[in-house]
Amino acid sequence: MRRWIKVAVAAAAVVGLGGWIAAPFAQDWWLVRTACDGALPGDAVRQLAKNGSHFKDAESVTYRELGEYRCTLSFEGDDLRSDLVLRVEAYTHRDQQDREFLTTFQVGGFIPQSPVPQGLPGFIDRFGAVQFLLPCPDLGKDDDGRRRKLLVRTQFGQDALWGHPAAYETAVGLVNGVSDRLGCGAEPLTAPDGDAGLVEPEEDPKTVPLAEAGDTGCGWVTRAGLPDEGGWRVADGTNDAAPTGRCLLYDQKAADGGNGDRLTFVAWYGDWSSRFAADDGGRPLSLTATAGCAGEAAHFAVGGSDEIPGVGQDRRRDLLEAFARDQVERRGCSGLLVR
Repeated sequence: MRRWIKVAVAAAAVVGLGGWIAAPFAQDWWLVRTACDGALPGDAVRQLAKNGSHFKDAESVTYRELGEYRCTLSFEGDDLRSDLVLRVEAYTHRDQQDREFLTTFQVGGFIPQSPVPQGLPGFIDRFGAVQFLLPCPDLGKDDDGRRRKLLVRTQFGQDALWGHPAAYETAVGLVNGVSDRLGCGAEPLTAPDGDAGLVEPEEDPKTVPLAEAGDTGCGWVTRAGLPDEGGWRVADGTNDAAPTGRCLLYDQKAADGGNGDRLTFVAWYGDWSSRFAADDGGRPLSLTATAGCAGEAAHFAVGGSDEIPGVGQDRRRDLLEAFARDQVERRGCSGLLVR
């Protein structure tokens, strides 16, 4: 009799465990805990779920010999919404990274992008994905003698709350996990404090008056001697740790959304950017600058309105040199040459 009681209790426990595992919230917990090989910060990812949606599926694959890693996590979708929570692609080989950057900047180097908080080595590309590029001390150098790096591209689905600060915590957790997974050995990143989430790049980002730009990454413009009558405003798109960045200048008409004058100063760091020194999406660039940064090339360029009162070709060259010199000093680069 006592044996039958034990069997009944064990059976009830199995049934109870099976029911718990089948419960939607238990499935959520398990998927988030195991997705992306355990790299996801569970609480942060759950905050990205819109309207209490349940997680549906997770897939990941590692090709360590090829230096590749991929992972996806999805919601329960329907005909009216995307089922993607996040998609991660990571690479440690230079050819793969160059391909990704050339895809990102396929239509030219002056396309919209947004900075991530200072200290994070990345940027938000034109597709709304955040790209991180960081050195891999445990992987040594490639065949060309360049330090190996890790590129991690994380994209959130359109129905994930990626404007939430949990998006940065999730992205940073993924970078740290992928670094371990691919043997990169990168210094772990720390998610930024505050309530900012990832933002989609805008054609017309937020600006401040020229006089108030001194404490930004584009503070050089306050000392550049721009004509006072322009009513210039500045949008800071720089990050001293990122592989790309820009400073945008608008006159008052352009800042108000009208047909005014604009100037865009862009920096690209890495040999992948060498093609931008010659052209931007098939258009020759008349003013560029180059330097050497951390053993690779860096390129700088200026584009914008064709004719701006008080800002002719010589003045643009001076402005480009001021921008490039500021960037070179911030990064510890050398050999600046303005063409």
